[in-house]
Amino acid sequence: MPPQTLSIRGTPLAGGRLPAVCAPLVARTTAELVTETRAVASKKPDLLEWRVDFFSAISDTAQVLAAAAAIRDAAAGTPILFTRRAQREGGQPIALDEPQVLAMYEAVIASGCVDLVDYEMDNDANLLARVRELARARKLPLVLSFHDFQRTPSTEQLSARFAQAQSLGADVAKVAVMPQSMDDVHRLLGATLKASESLPIPVISMAMGGLGAVSRVCGGVFGSALTFAVGAAASAPGQMPIEDVQAAIAVLRRATSG
Repeated sequence: MPPQTLSIRGTPLAGGRLPAVCAPLVARTTAELVTETRAVASKKPDLLEWRVDFFSAISDTAQVLAAAAAIRDAAAGTPILFTRRAQREGGQPIALDEPQVLAMYEAVIASGCVDLVDYEMDNDANLLARVRELARARKLPLVLSFHDFQRTPSTEQLSARFAQAQSLGADVAKVAVMPQSMDDVHRLLGATLKASESLPIPVISMAMGGLGAVSRVCGGVFGSALTFAVGAAASAPGQMPIEDVQAAIAVLRRATSG
């Protein structure tokens, strides 16, 4: 089957072309988030990701909801992906336990201020099932993700991670790894291609760091539905400026459209 594209309420991102471009929001206060969102949205990403683990008031649900509403207004129609990245998978340390994180997700999902949510597939099965239930109730796509900041797993393990996300009820499967060689990058891209052709859901992948930069540009050729680029500040190693990523993707699309 052809690779699946990411859609928001029935509308494909990037006109159904791979990959769509997502820019992270990592400011620490609501006022800074509004400024960051306006600046980044002006660069025309297909998606914004609010990394709430960077938010200094993450322990105060009322402030999280106020910030979500402010981001929604400042985004001027650009869809928003809501993510608390766990510290074990590269996120910021936060003063919340996982049940408290779940309560935050419940409140944000119910607010109507976000369009997709991300949750790590290695989280507790009961909590993951609850996030899935909450997302489905609001018809929000659920991204189930896995990040390895130390290495690149084997081809078999990478394929298993993509399949695991699908089996857990993900609407989108995401795998991010840290390459130690170009062979690692090649292995990730090959596993991405296989998953994109065999799974009934969109897949996202990237190799992080300098070695993996090529995957952020050409990942769509291998079936990755989304790439991440810097609008104002990076949320992971190896992210490149959105203008560079957009330009490179445009060149690739022209070259491969014939």
